[in-house]
Amino acid sequence: MQAGLLFFIAVFWGFFPVFTAIFTFPQERAMLNKERAADMYKLSAYFLARTTSDLPLDLFLPVIFMVIVYFMAGLKASAMRFFLSMLTVFLSIIAAQGLGLAIGATLLDIKKATTLASVTVMTFMLAGGFFVKRVPPFISWLRYLSFNYHTYRLLLKVQYDPVPDILMTSVPLDNGVTEVGALVAMIIGYRVLAYLSLRRVKASNG
Repeated sequence: MQAGLLFFIAVFWGFFPVFTAIFTFPQERAMLNKERAADMYKLSAYFLARTTSDLPLDLFLPVIFMVIVYFMAGLKASAMRFFLSMLTVFLSIIAAQGLGLAIGATLLDIKKATTLASVTVMTFMLAGGFFVKRVPPFISWLRYLSFNYHTYRLLLKVQYDPVPDILMTSVPLDNGVTEVGALVAMIIGYRVLAYLSLRRVKASNG
């Protein structure tokens, strides 16, 4: 079923970037502390350069993936729908990367960061109603923090308009603006959190 493929795309391209971004700051902690102590550059300059240097490769891989899988699976053969699907995946990747950066910068320990990321991603998936349809109210609100949830809904919107009720995870889907806004907010918010976490570490080391 095509909806199952869309779900796989939303999960994989949300899961993979988190665990690649986690290693960014913990692996460079010693070098960063040494060069910052020598006042070689501003933290903001390092953060901007480090968080953008991996983007070309991170966005190149899903392009290859989507070019192959999209048409192989018989998804809507429309240039607009294809590029909208690609844009949705890009937003998901950058948002997920932000979460990985935030976790890595906050903990600066690869083992602890990997454990927290695993728990967080699985919680987002479960709270989103992908595997459990009747999610308890006390945890269901977490779906709004899940990039998997918003990505899947956007992919459904791109492929099916209107989206069949049987495919909806929970809340009815409108024009997709809410989902796009949520992903953009995550892209910005997670990176701000990562930057503030690095500043905190610098201050504590100083």
